Amino acid sequence: VQLQASGGGLVQPGGSLRLSCAASGFSLDYYDVGWFRQAPGMEREFVAAIRYNNHVVYADSVKGRFTISRDNAKNTVYLQMNRLKPEDTAVYYCTASSTIISSEISNHRSYNYWGQGTQVTVSS
Repeated sequence: VQLQASGGGLVQPGGSLRLSCAASGFSLDYYDVGWFRQAPGMEREFVAAIRYNNHVVYADSVKGRFTISRDNAKNTVYLQMNRLKPEDTAVYYCTASSTIISSEISNHRSYNYWGQGTQVTVSS
């Protein structure tokens, strides 16, 4: 069971990146998948999640700029990040779990499987 996050990099403010979270060893079809981020010296922060039924949830700080989606055929979840800001700089982690109650979707402790993280740096 493995999650592989990719797509991070250096981008100027206002730019875009698309992160991918590819699963192997299990199917994401029936899993809730989330993205979290962690900046140096900061706690891990919820970014977005897509439920097994495709219901999506976003942190207020990224609403209207980020879009989470899934491609079950590719067993991959994406995070499209537009209008990036310097404060979006962090290591981004994808995570998955099979059963999360709605009220806990933004709690990192609700998730069982974690990818290795991908660095996103927004700077001019």
